[in-house]
Amino acid sequence: MDTDWLIVGGGIHGVHIAARLIGEGGVAADRVRIVDPAARLLERWRACTATTGMAFLRSPTVHHLDLDPWSLRDFAGKRRGRARGLFAPPYDRPALGLFNTHCERVIERFGLQKLHVRERVTACNVLTDGVLARLSDGDEVFARHVVLALGASEQPFWPDWAPTNHPRVHHVFAPKFSGWPSEQVECVAVIGGGISAGQIALRLVREGHRVYLIARHALRQHQFDSDPGWLGPKHMSSFRRERRLERRRAMISEARHRGSVPPDLRRALRRAFRAGQITWHQAEVAELFGTPETVTLRLATADVVEVERVLLATGFSSTRPGGAMVDNLIKSASLPCARCGYPIVDTALRWHARIHVTGPLAELELGPAARNIAGARRAGDRLVDAIRQGVAGC
Repeated sequence: MDTDWLIVGGGIHGVHIAARLIGEGGVAADRVRIVDPAARLLERWRACTATTGMAFLRSPTVHHLDLDPWSLRDFAGKRRGRARGLFAPPYDRPALGLFNTHCERVIERFGLQKLHVRERVTACNVLTDGVLARLSDGDEVFARHVVLALGASEQPFWPDWAPTNHPRVHHVFAPKFSGWPSEQVECVAVIGGGISAGQIALRLVREGHRVYLIARHALRQHQFDSDPGWLGPKHMSSFRRERRLERRRAMISEARHRGSVPPDLRRALRRAFRAGQITWHQAEVAELFGTPETVTLRLATADVVEVERVLLATGFSSTRPGGAMVDNLIKSASLPCARCGYPIVDTALRWHARIHVTGPLAELELGPAARNIAGARRAGDRLVDAIRQGVAGC
């Protein structure tokens, strides 16, 4: 197979970059391919958001996968009516169902499903005039340009005390975790103090389960996962002026509100605490004992919690995504990396003349918002600008 643009990853970033290349970059749709092993595009996004029981996105209306920033708002008004429940205050945060339907509209509009190659890229070799990608089925794709749109969704973070092989201990973002629908009411411990843990705990309450929520810290309230100033010059001006990549990494770490919840979720959790629907423990888990039927957690406070199931909502590993494929690509093409292991790229998000990055791999250039939907849009801006200026043309 021969193509001009090969996008590795069919998640939020991969879909948006494909739409931008076709809709604004002047790239013919039949010269783009998206490689992702899932049965359909955005499969991991849908699975993770369904598992958490997300009702509304954390991000505002203008952060979506289409080209026009107001596309989602117009879609809701024209196609769905201004019915109650489509947006939540503040910032008109869209309902998950509305957002997903709008995503399907974008995929259909640009014919992206036809461009989806349902395989995994196992290796990339940089050639003089392009990149040769080997797929999991043994086929090869030659592409003049590659965009690595790899997220962290396949890298769930497991605490040291949590066994990975116990039948009643699950990470909610593990690729094979399907939400564990149990028809029987169980006593469940949710581990984590961020938005996903809070959403899951409330989902379990609605389903009738008995719930413990265990976190290392108090509930931290932040409307967004980083200050909105990181989307514009307020904070990004100083970030761009900083040439020391170690300092950029520190700025990213300091800016992210990891393990935080927005105000509406914090209020809902506190109501559930007061009503006795969720038992709250602020403590580290010191040890876990398990039998085939039960799990016992001993906390650092000396409290003991006995449950029938443990759900880890502990986020994702900070390890550079891409695994062995990216590791080998770095070695074979001598790609530059910072001390943290992440790519050193230019303003066009080029890691190599033929390789662009988005998502986590672009964060040393795009800052703390690189991983989220707004980061996908910023990456799209950079890539389209580069094509128009002839920096990344086919």
